[in-house]
Amino acid sequence: MALKASEKTGVNEYTLTITIDGDSFENAVNKVYHKQKNSINVPGFRKGKAPRAYIEKMYGTGVFYEDALDNLFPEVYGDALKESGVDAVSSPFDFDVVTIGKDGVEFTVKVSSKPEIKLGDYKGIEAEKDVVAEVTDEDVDHEISHMQEENARMIDVDGRNAENGDIATIDYEGFVDGVAFAGGKDEGHDLTLGSGTFIPGFEDQIIGHAIGDSFDVNVTFPEQYTEELAGKDAVFKVKLHGLKVKELPEADDDFAKDVSEFETMDELKADIRAKMAADREAQADRGFENNVLLKLADLVEAEIPDAMIENAIDKNMRELEYRLQMQGFDLQNYAKYFGGDVSSLREQYRERSEKDVRIDLALEKISADENIEVSAEDLEEEYKKLADAYHMDVDEVKKAVGEDALKEELLMRKTAEFVKNAAKPVAPKPAEEAAPETDGEETKAEEPAEKPKRARKASAKKTAKKADAEDAEEKTEEQSDAE
Repeated sequence: MALKASEKTGVNEYTLTITIDGDSFENAVNKVYHKQKNSINVPGFRKGKAPRAYIEKMYGTGVFYEDALDNLFPEVYGDALKESGVDAVSSPFDFDVVTIGKDGVEFTVKVSSKPEIKLGDYKGIEAEKDVVAEVTDEDVDHEISHMQEENARMIDVDGRNAENGDIATIDYEGFVDGVAFAGGKDEGHDLTLGSGTFIPGFEDQIIGHAIGDSFDVNVTFPEQYTEELAGKDAVFKVKLHGLKVKELPEADDDFAKDVSEFETMDELKADIRAKMAADREAQADRGFENNVLLKLADLVEAEIPDAMIENAIDKNMRELEYRLQMQGFDLQNYAKYFGGDVSSLREQYRERSEKDVRIDLALEKISADENIEVSAEDLEEEYKKLADAYHMDVDEVKKAVGEDALKEELLMRKTAEFVKNAAKPVAPKPAEEAAPETDGEETKAEEPAEKPKRARKASAKKTAKKADAEDAEEKTEEQSDAE
């Protein structure tokens, strides 16, 4: 079994001619015969007892050839590809058998290869960096109020009816045209009245009811909802089990001691201010790196094989599907909500995915040109970070995350940092200057594929929740798979 020839037959395309010797192919054919003989009927023989020669006479000499070649192909192709030195970026295609028989096999396959690129001047790229806003007293007080909310006590309410702001414990079940629908039922649900987390009109109809009341809530689902419920009238059977109010702790020194390692509220506020300032600087820095990498993509001159772009789309789609699953949704319904299907959703990712590929190619070339390397110490430090982040033993992380994959990931990160450090930050353009011209007509903003909004769930929950911040990743997140 060997590579007979490797020939460049197109832009970023190679044709490999591969041979399998007669003995190896005969062994593979014989294995297929022994595996399949029990399922082949040959007159005059019991199942499994017909000699190979009789089966081949009855069904043709090549009856086992295809399966034998299929069994040999992965190893044969892998060895030939390695021998050729072609950096493949696609699965093999245009498979063609030249000869096949007792003397062996010769076949050809084509494969797309990683392109050679030309790269413009990547040192001194000018990219926008947001001005970091100063942390105000109001910002700090807002954070303190969150801490108060997290540490609030729930006080049971007695002797009055439900009011706006109360936390109502309810059972509910929804019906459309007298028929219960999926996702419209829950028991012992705590709902803050006035929070707007349920569909419009639902919470308002609980206000005024007393504990123990059973009543109907009549609502109309919004037009932008699941296909089954959009725009339909619904009746929810509700029972009010209890009412609670939230009692916030005083924001004083005792509170600071309870919720932090600090002795006074002034010390806690100073720490909050410092952390918020650091977070804002880090966010601006990530945005700057993202803008630098997008500019870097434009410096790449190359014909990108379709296979590389399709692979990048696959990766982005997998990441989207994973995020949706974590929120309890599926890809098909998400695509349907935005008026399309999974295929149209893939197309929305095409432009972004091509930029991803161009950035990867640029970073690979820069790391080689600049002799950027990942040391053993770098790897060990990253393994420790991952172990701390996931509360795992370092050895467990090493088993889960291969060294080669992590090394490649770190190399790309170090190279991106190198390019960013050589770049020149510039102030963002004023909003009116950056806004696209519309010729006096209103431009409808399309849902950007790289910033998907949270999908809607078929229940009484409000449909207009915003996406989590995790969906605001740009190209910089392409470096974070190992994390």
